[in-house]
Amino acid sequence: MHVLPDSFNMLSSRCLKENPWHKFPFTGFVAMLSAIVTLMVDSMATSIYTKKCNNGVIPEVASPVEGGQQEMVVVNVGQFHGHHHGLKPAPGTVDQQLLRYRVVAMVLELGIVVHSVVIGLSLGASNNTCSIKGLVAALCFHQMFEGMGLGGCILQAEYKTMKKFIMVFFFSVTTPFGIALGIALANTYKENSPTALITVGLLNASSAGLLIYMALVDLLAADFMGSKLQASVKLQIKSYVAVLLGAGGMSVMAKWA
Repeated sequence: MHVLPDSFNMLSSRCLKENPWHKFPFTGFVAMLSAIVTLMVDSMATSIYTKKCNNGVIPEVASPVEGGQQEMVVVNVGQFHGHHHGLKPAPGTVDQQLLRYRVVAMVLELGIVVHSVVIGLSLGASNNTCSIKGLVAALCFHQMFEGMGLGGCILQAEYKTMKKFIMVFFFSVTTPFGIALGIALANTYKENSPTALITVGLLNASSAGLLIYMALVDLLAADFMGSKLQASVKLQIKSYVAVLLGAGGMSVMAKWA
């Protein structure tokens, strides 16, 4: 909610040259480009994961039927052709939905990590004590809800314990790392310098595009178009109310972010 307006403000600042920063909407362009790149990464990662986990066609296997006869069954990856009496997926194959969860978790982690470093850098480099207090409070709620969302995705992905630990570790240290980096650069980092405005503005725009794509396509659309919600209009209405309340709450917190 706050990332995109911040990027607009930074890249349209009077501290930047008229040409090209005031003659082209770089924020919208970078956000759009970031969303498209995220789609590419999402699609290609899903394809690579699928080929890696389910490589090739499972050979023909015999399936016993009544009367002691044998029926030949050909199984393609992710699909069943012909008759398949009691046939189970071969060991080592991974469910398509599980693959999707894993890709979503990884891409979401990437977006949150970039975003967390940027907001940590802004907080650490800030010299305004009045704004820091409100920013810290908003940041705590912000990171808590992001952590809940990412944690749910990691659980759905059913990663091994070590991989879960690594993903949680990176989420936990990126904001403190950004704050430490901001404090270290506080003497040389100037919020209104052209270099800082361009760098942070472009990073905010790219983060916004990535997070908007993830929120709408991989999280909300995946849930609302799923079989559970599609089977119940009442549950859909409750879910929409919850989404609107959550968006409203985050919008209020964006005032201090």
